[in-house]
Order: sequence, then structure tokens, then C-alpha cells
Amino acid sequence: TVSESQCTLRKIIFLTGDSCLDYLSVWGCVRVCLSIYSCCVTPSHARSLFAPSCPEMFFLSLVSGAGGWSPQVTDRQPWLQLDLRDRMEVTAVATQGHYGSSDWVSGYLLLFSDTGLAWKQYRQEDGVGRFVGNVNADGVVHHKLSHSIRSRFLRFVPLDWNPSGWVGLRVEVYGCAYKSYVADFDGRSSLLYRFNQKSMSTVKDVISLRFKSRQAEGVLLHGEGQRGDYITLELHRGRLALYLNLDDTRLRFSSGRVAVTLGSLLDDQHWHSVLIERFNKQVNLTVDTHTQHFRTKGEGDSLDVDYELSFGGIPLPGKPGTFLRKNFHGCIENLYYNGINIIDLAKRRKPQIYSGNVTFSCSQPQLVSTTFLSSSSSFLSLPATPSASGGFTVRFQFRTWNPDGLLLSTQLSLEPQRLELQISNSRLRLTHHTSAQQKEEVSTGHRVNDGLWHTVSLGSRSLQVTMTLDNEPSSTIELADHMDAGDNLYFGGKRTDNMTNTSLGCENPTLAFQGCMRLISINSQPMDLNQVQQGRLGKYKELQFDTCGIHDRCLPNFCEHGGQCSQSWNTFYCDCSGTGYAGATCHNSIYEASCEAYRLTGSSSGYFSIDPDGSGPLGATQVFCNMTEDKVWTVVTHNSTDPVRVQGSTLQKPYVMKFNYSASPEQLMALVAGSEQCQQEVVYSCRKSRLFNTWDGSPLSWWVDQGGERRTYWGGFLPGVQQCSCSLEENCMDMNYFCNCDADTDSWANDTGVLSYKEHLPVSEIVIGDTNRTGSEALYRIGPLRCYGDKSVWNAASFYQESSYLHFPTLQAELSADISFYFKTSVPSGVFLEDLGLKDFIRVELSSPSVVTFSFDVGNGGVVLAVKSHVPLNDRQWHYVRAERNVKEASLQVDQLPLRFLEAPSDGHLRLRLNSQLFVGGTAARQRGFMGCIRTLNINGMTFNLEERAKMTPGVSAGCPGHCSGSSSLCHNRGRCIEKNSGYVCDCSQSAYGGPSCKEEVSVSFDRESSVTYTFQEPFSVMQNRSSQASRVYRESTRARENMAFSFMTTQSPAMLLTVSTFSQQYIAVILALNGSLQIWYRLHVYRKPDVFSPSPSSLADGRLHRIRIHRQGKDVYLQVRGENFDEEVMQAGSKGFIGCLSSVQFNHVAPLKAALLNRGSSLVSVRGHLVESNCGVLADSTTSHPLSANKDKEQQGNDTRHDSAVIGGVVTAVVFITLCVVVVMTRFLYQHRQAQRDASIKEKEHRHNLETAYRREVSNTHVGLHCIAARKGM
Repeated sequence: TVSESQCTLRKIIFLTGDSCLDYLSVWGCVRVCLSIYSCCVTPSHARSLFAPSCPEMFFLSLVSGAGGWSPQVTDRQPWLQLDLRDRMEVTAVATQGHYGSSDWVSGYLLLFSDTGLAWKQYRQEDGVGRFVGNVNADGVVHHKLSHSIRSRFLRFVPLDWNPSGWVGLRVEVYGCAYKSYVADFDGRSSLLYRFNQKSMSTVKDVISLRFKSRQAEGVLLHGEGQRGDYITLELHRGRLALYLNLDDTRLRFSSGRVAVTLGSLLDDQHWHSVLIERFNKQVNLTVDTHTQHFRTKGEGDSLDVDYELSFGGIPLPGKPGTFLRKNFHGCIENLYYNGINIIDLAKRRKPQIYSGNVTFSCSQPQLVSTTFLSSSSSFLSLPATPSASGGFTVRFQFRTWNPDGLLLSTQLSLEPQRLELQISNSRLRLTHHTSAQQKEEVSTGHRVNDGLWHTVSLGSRSLQVTMTLDNEPSSTIELADHMDAGDNLYFGGKRTDNMTNTSLGCENPTLAFQGCMRLISINSQPMDLNQVQQGRLGKYKELQFDTCGIHDRCLPNFCEHGGQCSQSWNTFYCDCSGTGYAGATCHNSIYEASCEAYRLTGSSSGYFSIDPDGSGPLGATQVFCNMTEDKVWTVVTHNSTDPVRVQGSTLQKPYVMKFNYSASPEQLMALVAGSEQCQQEVVYSCRKSRLFNTWDGSPLSWWVDQGGERRTYWGGFLPGVQQCSCSLEENCMDMNYFCNCDADTDSWANDTGVLSYKEHLPVSEIVIGDTNRTGSEALYRIGPLRCYGDKSVWNAASFYQESSYLHFPTLQAELSADISFYFKTSVPSGVFLEDLGLKDFIRVELSSPSVVTFSFDVGNGGVVLAVKSHVPLNDRQWHYVRAERNVKEASLQVDQLPLRFLEAPSDGHLRLRLNSQLFVGGTAARQRGFMGCIRTLNINGMTFNLEERAKMTPGVSAGCPGHCSGSSSLCHNRGRCIEKNSGYVCDCSQSAYGGPSCKEEVSVSFDRESSVTYTFQEPFSVMQNRSSQASRVYRESTRARENMAFSFMTTQSPAMLLTVSTFSQQYIAVILALNGSLQIWYRLHVYRKPDVFSPSPSSLADGRLHRIRIHRQGKDVYLQVRGENFDEEVMQAGSKGFIGCLSSVQFNHVAPLKAALLNRGSSLVSVRGHLVESNCGVLADSTTSHPLSANKDKEQQGNDTRHDSAVIGGVVTAVVFITLCVVVVMTRFLYQHRQAQRDASIKEKEHRHNLETAYRREVSNTHVGLHCIAARKGM
């Protein structure tokens, strides 16, 4: 073995080969290729490899070419460690296999450490920890690090290797020297930087530093001024909080100071960088790689700080060593305040720096963590060393995100008694099992799965077992006899009885612990986990030593539109409640994009929430949809709809009214842009009040458009023409003027007109300036904004050459993309759209006459989702496609076929990086192009104008031939337009309406003894995506949705309208209460009281027709035909049977009442009693129809964890109570996720063209019963 000095001579080698020089220009500074000082092969064979050949044999492409590292085959968890002898800045790494062998590493982790004891895993962009390695022994694979590593030690941990060989590795790292000014703070120390003058006033500040902390709390920086300014940077619960205020004394003396927080898990004893940049009120806060932009509070632009800035704590004036807040405990390096090196001044003892108990080298605590990797099989077994005083004590620290997990278990000396310490529902619970059936429990803590370190102590003494968590009071269990712990203590999980030394596993009473532990001591003896790692102490499985692998998956927050992020160890979840959006990342709006879309779903006039840009950044807004005419009008009101009288205004002091609409300016702009036409009426009456100066024609009054531009035309005239409607119609009272008001008469004149140039609408402001003369006045009223049509619905292009395509700018869809469109074709295959990157891509295509595929690659391997139709899709009819990909999952929907889902890998690449143009109807290679029609192409809420681009593209024409391709709605209420050679027909089979255009209501009157039972067979067999191209890291599943709609008329209450019940006594019920008001009952948790929602207090038992629509979209609902157990009030509502009328009943794509009338001979329909067709729905529509839509965001917990995919069948019967009662009966076959299920929202949404029949897994020959029976007592 050579001496250390010999190894030091070989520490840094300047390579002259291409391997290093190729990188000199890339890394941006003079770089050296760093060699190896030491290398540890395996913890179980820790030995020095400082032989003369050791440094050379691990380098890439040396002249000798020989060597490489390979651990012994018997080594568990081998790794290769590099000591750079000092902290260096590493910017790249490269690997090769073992020279002249079949040994190489195909995937590895990279860890780094300052001490060689506590390690941290390096994560690339997107949080990916895995590095792609080699595919042979000789090739070199380089990785430029997205952010450099400043560390002394590096560790390469092989994950995968050549299956036909073994682990073989040669490495090279690239970097340069790193200089650091370090200060160590012991929790009682601080640095004070005193200004040369009394106060320091700045309009621009730049503060930068790096720190590593031993605790989750502590002040890093503080300064304040007498007028109320302050700046404070502190750690709070492992996150960095910045308090900044400029000249606002109210905030200084209030307790409501608001912090901007960033970062997470910053108490991990590893370095983190901070940068604060401020100019006036604009501030950028950067922590590591995350930046937040914000605007400060206060009235000033400068930060005034008196006397000094303190670092590491907030000292109390006049009392040295006394601090107002908890001090920082850890190290700070390279601390710069506006270009001043604070630590360098302190080291040189400059007079403006006061350093209290600060040292200038970073002490290294010996806090080494261990990570429990698996929630099913991880465990650590340690011997229970005897205690001299009897009993036992165990103490350790843990941190995790999981709400459940077994922390510790031991068999007690008196069998079969045992103790178990576990996290249960985010609390710490100690259980003493006295026998197989008896146990005692105590609990403590709250949200112990918050990712922070928690200290737990467990001790047995004097017939008591005591549990203590952090600083909370102890909890105690009384024992009948004195007892000791068994021979072994099991941490994180339990070893099964049938294990051997070579076969270790973990039984799973709940879940094994998944998280980090450290500072384990048994009977006051610290446990050396290095000995465990080397096989000298205890047993273990699925552990990672020397590091805490916790990772904050909510940073950054991938939940869109304000969704709340929560997480477990392996994944994150989004709570979309109250956002108006749904989906795994709250990406999809639950509302339609326009009133036209609501009409296509069968809705009637009323107030609706529309989301003009769908999944885009704009939220939903409420509008009135007027559907009484052929055109569907969208009406948006503002704050001043009544007539307003104006007097006393001049051009110098005009009257000004600004209009605030019920939608934001951005929403209005999107609404107007997406409409075919918009208009706004301006009612303007005047007396001796002119609109234009009669001498020079300059305007005396005007209005302001949506862009803030002044407009002087009144009425439908073209922009720029200063005229009114009377001039257009040639009926002005004085033809010498272009406006009636300009005649300036003593009598009232009228210049009312309709503004119809939609690019200028709506009117945002009106200015009136000529009402100050005697007898002069004006009266105006600005009507609501009214728009009709949806330009996107029928925006189409026809492709008639295979090599033709439309091209658009690169798709901006790094983190999420939803793509929807309609197509019709007669060809068997073709690519709908494609966008490419260097390696990434996204593509949607018709791969065969009955299969649509959605494929993409974000760096985790190619993924293919396929939906197969039971009928050909090249039938010259319109078909709907919707594909979505986000960081959580991917999905594909075709017409009403089952929705296909694939879950994304929890630690894979997230960003879809594209750089080519978006090709629609073809590919960049001009092969496999689509021939047919595509319309309504929408991506991420943006509609693509296919018609405009088609006009300038050869091989493509604007629009699409055929009767079913126009903007006129030929088929209503979800009816489907079918092309024929000489015309068209409307397919009303999936509509609750009938007639040639699916507009005629189907109504039925029942008496008490009447009933209808409809049984239908699902047309879809089991269809799984078995494509071999689908990446294994994705997991397939399906999703469930239902839409139910019906109309009813009654005069009696209470009554049940709808109920969905489960075998576990959960239910959703829609009833009329005793006073006739509508109530929606949710009992989604058996052990909780039901939640009751009343959307309207008015009575619906008024003898008029009411339409009800309910949409459910959730992950798990288990349903059964029998065993309903409802609350008393719901039962009373269902027991009041009476005669009435039921109309237009729709369950997904089934209309049971219509089937009962038209198919009485069918085996699917059975009728009991006297059934009479009625026209109550038509009669009600001829008078007044009262639509009622209930929006309800409701959480549905699904916390059961499943470890295997399962198909669960349950039958739900839906009983339609004539007059008031409709109980919908459903069959659901649910795909059960392998991960723990999260909250599901129950929201009202009318989904375009009945695309809600998405089942988690379709089972062939499945029957669903839907019953319509009369309610009677004793039910």
C-alpha cells in the first residue's frame, strides 16, 4: 500500500487527450480532469485500494487502456467513491466499462458529500436521480451536470449493469477549484455588519449566500429601520421565508406579516444557495434552482435599515448574547451584501464587523441517516442489548411523507405479547398486543408525516411503557407484569418467521415505514450503522445507508390552476376542490368553453359557467346563455345597465364611466375572439348635447374599446368613421349631420345604435363632454355584451394528399398537453398530428381502421396508448379524439369508448422537449399522412385556425364537404349526424329525445303500479393496451365518469329524485325536502355524518317542469344492488309515492323511457302496470322551463391501498320514482390502482357529446339494470 502523499501526487491529472479538451469550451472556465484519491468497493469489504495502479485503472481512455473497477459478485450494494482531497466544483462526469470485458454499468446514482459520511443524491433537472450509463465496455458516456456540485467526495452507485456480465466501471469527472469563505454559527452566535452612517437607504439590493443547517429553524439575516422598513430571512420548518417591507408602519406593528416562502427540506446538512435581488418593489428570491418573483408591501421604493445588518440571529439591543428569535445553527459561506464579502471582513477583523462566537471553519456533525426504500419489504433488525437497570429504552429520529407506516416492533419477553410503534393517519400510535385479540393503544402527535425530523423515545420501566414524541407530553401504557424486549428490535418493518439469512422479506400489517431514520440508540447505546452495512451487526433489507433520500415532490408545484399539492414518499397528489378544474394535475376545466357547447349537450337557457380557454390559464366566468333563438347568445353583464342621466360635463372636465364586467378583460378577449359575432347596444338620447364639434368635427364624446383605444363611431359603422346609425340608415333628422345629436336641438334626439365590430368590444368606458350649457343633457345606457357562435366548433380542413400537412409553431407543452379534435375519413390509417424534438416526440394517429394511438417520449422511453373501436372508424362519419399527457399520467379517449390511462413513473423525466414545427395531418417525412377531414383542433385551450392555414397550403382545402360539416346544428340533444349519399339522418339512439332532429321530448306518465325496467348490455368487451411499445415504467388504468339527466314535474314533497348507493352503505342522494327544495346528500364516509348541499331554497314541487343534470367523475365507487342504508330523511323522501310525469331520462348513452316506448318487444325492456306516453315535457317547454344546475365540489376519500390490479364488479340499481323519485342503478367495473388513491371531486359538468362513458375496465357480457318503478311505502 502506498502512502497518502504518493496518492496526493496523483490526485489531479491534466489530461491532454480529447476526452478532456473537448469540454474546455463548454464548461466556461479552465477545467481539470480530476482523478481518484480513494475508492471503496463495498461496505462488506471495506479495504484500501491505494495500490500504484489504483488511480490509473479507473480513468477513461488512458494510453495504457487497461483497468477498471469491478466489485466482488458477493458484495451487497457496491459503490465506487472518489476523494478529491478538497471541495471542488464538479461540472460533468463520464463513465466507461471495464477494459477488455463484458462488464459495464448501464445506470447509476451519483452521490456527493463534504465529509464522506453524510451523503446526498444528485438530481438532474426534473428531479431525476438516475444517470444513463454505458451500453458496452469501451464507449464513453458524458453527462454535463445541470447544476454543478461543490463537494469533496463523489460516490457512484451502480443500479443496472450488463445482464450477460457484471459491474465494470471507469470514471472521469470534470471541474475546477472552488474557493469558499466559511463561517460557523453554533446557535448562539451572530455576525453584525455596521454601516458607516446611521442609516442605509437602498433602492437596489443583491444579497447572496450559501448555507447548510443542522436544524429546521433559524434566522439567517435581519435588518430594520425606524420608519417601518425591515428585511428578515429565516428558516422555518425547513423552508426559507423572506419578510420584506418598504415604508409601511402598519405591517411592522401587526402580527399579520406575510412571508414569501421557497425551498424545502433545507435542514438536510447539505449546502443550499440563496440569492435575493431587489429593485424598488420588484424582488426575485432564488433558492437552489427555484425562483419566485413578487412585489413588496409598503409605499416606498427604498429599503431603509438603521445602524446594522445581523447575520445568524436577531440580537436584542443592549443585551449581547440575547436574541429575539431562534438563531441559525450551521454554516454560511460566500456571504455577499451588495458586493461586500461579509465573512472576509470578519476574518480580517475589520471594525465594521462584530463577530460573536463565530468560527471560520465548518464543523462536521456525525448525523448519518439511513433510508428505508420500500413500503412493503424494507426493515432493519438490531439486537436488543441488555439493560443494567432492567426494561428497555429505544430512541431515534425519523422523517417521512407517508401517513402510515410501521416504525418499530418487538416481541416482548412474555409471549405472545408484542409492542408496535407506527404512524397511523399521520399520528404516532403505540400498540401493546397482549394477545391475538386484545390490545391497548395510545396516540400522540399531529401530521408527523410533514417531512421534518421527529424524535421519538420508547421506554419500559416499572410496569409502564412510555412513548415521547419531540417536546410533547409523554403517553403511557400500563403493564400487568414486568417485561423486557425480545432478542431483536425491528425498525421500519418486520421479518417473517420463515425467513433465512439469504431470504429476507417483510410482512406488512399496515405498511412498512418508508422514509429516513438516524441517531438510533438502544438502551442508551448508539447503533453504528456502518457495522450493519458491513454485515457485522443485525440484518436489513431494502435500505440505503449514509443518506436520507427524501424528496419534495411538491417543489415545484405541478398542480395547475391553484390546485393544492400533497405527497407521499413516491408520488404527489393534487386537490382540485374549488378550482373549477379536474384531473391528476387540475389541468382540465369542468366547464364547457361556450354556450354553443352547452346547447350541443342538450341544455336550455340559463346561467352557466363557461371557460373560454379550456385548460388555459384563464378561469371560468358566469354568463347567461340564451338558447331560445336559432342562434345561441352569450350575454355578459356589467356594473351599469340602468339608464344614466349626464349634465354639467365639458371637454375639459368630462363625465367618465368605467364598466366592470362579470368577466375579466382577458376572459372577455377570449370570449370575443372565439365567437362568430358580437354586438353591444348603445342607447344614447340627447338634448342640446353634441357628439361631434360642428365646426371642426372633433369628438366631444367617445367610448373606449377593450384595448383602451378611443372610438368615435356610434352604431354599426366601420371603425374610423365618425358617424351614427342614422347616417348608415339615411334617416338622420337633419341630413347635414351624421348624427341626430349634432343637430343640437332643444328637443330630445336619439342616436341609439348597435356596435358590431367585435375586435373593439366590449365597451370599457364612456366619456361625455357637452352637457354644460343651459338645457343641455344626455341620457345613455350601455347594454350587455352579446355574442353568438363558436368559431372553433366547425373550423375544419380537408386533406386530400398523403404528403400534405398544415404546420404551426412548436407545441408548448413541456409539462402538460391536452389535444382534442374530430375527424372523418375513409382511409385505413394516417397521422393526425406530430411534433418532434431531439429525442422527445408526441404523435396521434389512426394506426388501423379501428385503432387510434397516442404515442410520446419524454426521456423515459417510448409510450403508446391505443384505443380499439368495435366498429371501423374510417366510415366517413365524425369521430372524437382527446389525448392528454401530464407529469402524472397519459390518457386517450375516442368517442364513447373506454378511456385509456397510463400512469407516469414516479422518478422519471417530466418535460416534453420539442423543437420542430407542429405538423397537422401529416409528418415531417411526408409519409403516412392523413387523408380526410379534421375539425375543432384544440391544444391546451387554444383553438387552431385550420381553415386559414389551409387556404395557403397545397393539398389541403378549407372546410369539409358533407351535410354534417356545417355550423348549423342539424341534430340536437346529443344526437349524432350521419352522412348519407343524398343527405343525412340524425342518430338519436344515445339521446333522451326523439324525432328527425332529436328535439322531441320523450315523456311518460305513471300511476302507482307502473314501472319500466331497462336492461342493457355494454357493447364494449375487455380491451387492454397490450402494445409492446408501451414503456414498462408506465402503468395502465381506466377512469370512470357518469352523466345523468332527467326532467320531472310534481306538486308533492318530500320525494327522492336520484340515489346512488354502495355495498358499504355509502350513497349520493338527490331529494326534494319537505319544503320542496332540492337537496343533495353525500355520505361518502360510513362513519361520518352525511354532507347536505342545498343549491336553492325555493320549492321545486310547483307543478312545473324542472331539468336536472348531474355529472360524476371519480376514481373509485363500489356499488351493489341490495343493502341500501339511507338516513331517515332520505328514506322519508323515497316513501312518498305519487303520480306524476317523468321526461327525458338519460343515463350515460342510455335513454330508458324512450327504449320502453319504442322497443316494448325487446328482451332488454320490461314494463309493469299501465304506461302512458305523455307530452308533459313539450307542454312545459311551450310555457316556461326552469333549468336547475347544481355545482358541488365534494371530496371523496379513497385511502385503501391496493398492491395488485383488480377488476371489481358491483351492480347499482337506479330506481326512477315517477313524479319525484329517480334512483339510478349502475354497474361499475373499477380498475384498482397500485398506489394509494387520493381525493376525487364530485362536480357538475355537462360533457361535450356524451363522452362520459369511461369505465376503468369493461367486462364482456356485463349487464346493467336501470329501473323505473313507482315509489311506494315499505321500500
